[in-house]
Amino acid sequence: VQLVESGGGLVQPGGSLRLSCAASGIAFSTNTMGWYRQAPGKQRELVADISGAGMTNLADSVKGRFTISRDNAKNTVYLQMNTLKPEDAAVYYCNAKKMTMFGWRDVDWGQGTQVTVSS
Repeated sequence: VQLVESGGGLVQPGGSLRLSCAASGIAFSTNTMGWYRQAPGKQRELVADISGAGMTNLADSVKGRFTISRDNAKNTVYLQMNTLKPEDAAVYYCNAKKMTMFGWRDVDWGQGTQVTVSS
């Protein structure tokens, strides 16, 4: 299993970035895919996730600014981030998870991609 993120970088406040996560080695369409982020000194938090059927869930802090989508034919999940704020700066991680009878089970994590929001 491998999740490879790309698209991070430096952007000015108010700017946009699109993160991509290419998955291999998993039955992509059967996994819920998500983006998490971790800022220095803070816990990792869920930003957004999307089920195999396309149902999305976004953190309140990013609603109206971020959009998560997936292309099951390309085994890729995207995070479109608009109107970025300094508080969005973090390492963003791609995640694949499945619901089991015991609850959510993480299938894999990506290595992370840095997003810096600064003027």
